Amino acid sequence: MSSNNHGGYRIGSGRISLNKDEKKEGVTIYLSSKEKKLIEQYGIGNSFSAKVNDLLFNEINTRKNQKTVKFIDLFAGLGGIRLGFEQAFSEAGYKTECILTSEIKPSAIKALKENFDIHNLKGDITKIKCSDIDDFDFLLAGFPCQAFSFAGKGHGFGDTRGTLFFEVERILKEKKPFGFILENVEGLILHDKDKDSSDNIGRTLKTILSSLENLGYKVSWKLLEAQNFGIPQLRKRVFITGTLSEYINLDNFPIKKSILNDILEKNKPTINSHFTNCLLKHFKIEELYGKAIKDKRGGKNNIHSWTIGLKGEISDEQKTLLELLLKERRKKHWAEEIGIKWMDGMPLTLKQISTFYSSENLAQILKDLVDKGYLTYEYPKKEIINISSNGRKIRERVYDISKEKGYNIVTGKLSFEFTKILDSYKEAPTLVAVDVSHLGVIDNGGIRKLTLREGLRLFGYPESYTLSSFEDKPNGLNKAFDLLGNTVVIPVVKAVSDRICKIYSHTNKS
Repeated sequence: MSSNNHGGYRIGSGRISLNKDEKKEGVTIYLSSKEKKLIEQYGIGNSFSAKVNDLLFNEINTRKNQKTVKFIDLFAGLGGIRLGFEQAFSEAGYKTECILTSEIKPSAIKALKENFDIHNLKGDITKIKCSDIDDFDFLLAGFPCQAFSFAGKGHGFGDTRGTLFFEVERILKEKKPFGFILENVEGLILHDKDKDSSDNIGRTLKTILSSLENLGYKVSWKLLEAQNFGIPQLRKRVFITGTLSEYINLDNFPIKKSILNDILEKNKPTINSHFTNCLLKHFKIEELYGKAIKDKRGGKNNIHSWTIGLKGEISDEQKTLLELLLKERRKKHWAEEIGIKWMDGMPLTLKQISTFYSSENLAQILKDLVDKGYLTYEYPKKEIINISSNGRKIRERVYDISKEKGYNIVTGKLSFEFTKILDSYKEAPTLVAVDVSHLGVIDNGGIRKLTLREGLRLFGYPESYTLSSFEDKPNGLNKAFDLLGNTVVIPVVKAVSDRICKIYSHTNKS
């Protein structure tokens, strides 16, 4: 070897050539001081970069080894059952995948697309074949029950054919997932109950439970109240759960309370209208909390349209007459007197009214109240019975023009701008689609309607959930509130899902 050769090639010397995927690149990320401290605290390594890599790849490996829980979401609505279910299973360390979503209402489909990455959205559930559904672990369904009222021609809910529950039963029978969560209205409990039966449930629910049990499921059910789950709304719903392994305990959930003020937005624009001006003219703002505005009922928490002069100011004499008429029209003996079957709220003749209110100007006073719209002058209604095509008796009321006309209170409830002013220091009433837009909120010394965000909070939807596509659209808010009136309360679904998740985890480990 030459003496002037000071160096040479040595095996293993020099840099090793890395392929493209192995080369490290600089990446800019933005962290809060809190996030940076957490990385410093929990990451392992001699540098901040090494600690970030340690945490990152540990999480990647954890997620790689996670089992994916697959589910289908039927009659999905706003996706509320899905949200509560996913929250519970995600917190337990599972990945979730919705492999099928079924919904037919265009406004609901619009909301679903706005909030979820939906890969398999189907319409009419009756058109979906079981063979076209991949295997899954859970079925979720807030199934409607309109058809139940016509089941069995008065003989009870003898089977599930012809109802949308049948579609749930059909899929469970064919696919046999590990479990299910079903939700329905409180009325399902006593629907089609035999009047002479001592049972605490009706034939409809009995048939549903029996059908699910016959499929091999351990079935539990419970009426759960939203106000016990940290949501300030008086809302009761029936939950039916089942698994192939164990019964789900739906008792003794931790009770968490809240009030409406916890979810209200502040300093929103209030409404300056004839209606609100009439209210504020006759009542101080603090006197309006929890007040209802309706003309068919009395009570200390009720305000009548004539109390605030909504259709025109009236005399104290007229107010006294209206208050008396409000009570008298509900008494049964007036119907017997004119030979008609009693109904709750009879029009009373001038002669009948004169027996409990004496005034020389009675006819003129009543006419003025009719002219202003506080009273109506109408015939009484008689009951007639028709037989439907399926043999059921259908009762309805029609005007009986053979009788003398009388004076009656004008209903007018949903024609009022507000029908109830919510009490910020209590729970809201059950939000129903038909009148949620008539609920008032006290804000900044005035009255306004519930905002869409407040509506979502009253069902426990996360702040990330949006219905912004409905805002500033013709009738958009009404459509959005219509969807909310039929949705579920997320924290209730999550609490139920937490328990079903524990059973699932236990079963899969054993």
